Amino acid sequence: MAYKMKELMALSDESKSTILYYVKEGLLPEPSKPKPNVHLYDESCVQILKFIKYLQHNFSYSIAEIQSIFKDNTFDFDGSFEMMVRSLELISGGRDNQWYTQKEFLTLLSMSEKKLTSYQKKGYLFERAKGFSSKEIEIAEILERAEALGLDFSLLDAYVTDAKVLAEKENEVGSDLLLNDEESHNARYELLFDLILTLKPYIFNMHTVQTHQKHITKDAS
Repeated sequence: MAYKMKELMALSDESKSTILYYVKEGLLPEPSKPKPNVHLYDESCVQILKFIKYLQHNFSYSIAEIQSIFKDNTFDFDGSFEMMVRSLELISGGRDNQWYTQKEFLTLLSMSEKKLTSYQKKGYLFERAKGFSSKEIEIAEILERAEALGLDFSLLDAYVTDAKVLAEKENEVGSDLLLNDEESHNARYELLFDLILTLKPYIFNMHTVQTHQKHITKDAS
């Protein structure tokens, strides 16, 4: 299916000038021109526009950052859960788009390959398809500080155990959520992002707060 400019504007809730700007900047594919003065935009443009808006509004991504994401990655906006997961991996990888090989990563952190392998086997640290991002640098530094201060790593093991259970459930729920009703795929993508990136950490952190407050009250009584 293809849309005229007015139809695309209505479906995406974006202005003509914004759509033309995104086409110029390579964020949207060029429209087909079956006849003079007739420009038709692919149906994927609706989902791409929604995705751009989501990155801008919820994560304050700049156009330059979004261009970098689209340049280095191929998205299949077909309503699959795979696209959502790929997007999630990029968002969670940091903002500077700096990637490191394993050798660069180890050198930067003065870490042994044996230590890195240990963290990876325990599920604390991951190497992505493009290597290690700034987020992995941050996580590795936290792990090193925790080990230096003698942290009981059973807490991290509990994180990993719970994360694996939640990941299976998220995959199941996400796949089912995107399976039907093509008309609302964009709203469903947004819901999945919000559940995983906003609601999940909120619930976890607030339970930590509630438990801490409960113990304070108990100790005071």
